[in-house]
This record gives sequence, C-alpha cells and structure tokens, in this order.
Amino acid sequence: MVWLEGLLFWHWWIAALVLVMLEALSPGVYFIWMAVAAGVVGLVMMLFPNLGWEFQLLVFAMVTVASVVFWRLVLSRYPTETDQPRLNRRGEQYIDRLFTLEVPVVNGVGKIKVDDSTWKVEGQDCEKGTRVRVVGVNGVVLKIEVDN
Repeated sequence: MVWLEGLLFWHWWIAALVLVMLEALSPGVYFIWMAVAAGVVGLVMMLFPNLGWEFQLLVFAMVTVASVVFWRLVLSRYPTETDQPRLNRRGEQYIDRLFTLEVPVVNGVGKIKVDDSTWKVEGQDCEKGTRVRVVGVNGVVLKIEVDN
C-alpha cells in the first residue's frame, strides 16, 4: 500500500472528476455522492497535507455515507412530483378503468383482457361478460368491483 501513502489533494480531485463522469454514464444517482466525498477529502488534504491515507479513506467513507443519508432525507421530505405517478406501476395504471370479464369470477378469482394481455382478477363472483371496474392492485392481481 505504498502508493496510498503518496496521495495528495489533486489525486482526490481527479477521483472526484472520474466519479462525476461515471455518474453521467450510469443510470441512477450513485457515483455523485462518492464524487462529493472525494472533493471534500481533496479540500481537507489542502488544509492538512500530512494526513495519513487511513484517515483520508475514513473521511471519504464517512462523507459518502453522510451525503447519501442526507439526500435520502431530503427526498423523503420533498418527493419528486410527476404528472404520471403510476408510470412504472403497470397494474396501478388500470385503476378506475372499466373492463369486460373474459373468464367468470368463481370463488373470487377470474380473468380480464387488458389491451393485449390477460390479467388475473379478484372480486365478487360474477358471470363472463360482466363490466367490472379495477379498484386496486395486489402484486400482479387486479382487485375488481362490478360496475353499476
């Protein structure tokens, strides 16, 4: 680990730059927090250039974890608003829509045709061809009620 003993502030800033580039190329928000931590360690190294590599890595790890926790708290308080809140929740996209039963609901279980796929449904027993409204989702099973 001899090469770790020669770490200078600009090594950390190069690491931060590389991590920012990785963030730009990857989906999600993962590398940006490590880039922030690397930048902070670079600043600390400018102020205290004689810090050992062990302390540098410790500060890097602590700032990475702290920045991730901080961002999670910010997101939980101020969630991202969208005009399509059900976009990646396929089953929830069908809530409040009307469909015709393909298979009668017997013992609380039946099937409906939704666009080009068939979905399992749960609800009160009723005949094939009955118009039903989707009122909820339980995993891949749609909850239905008979439409009046």
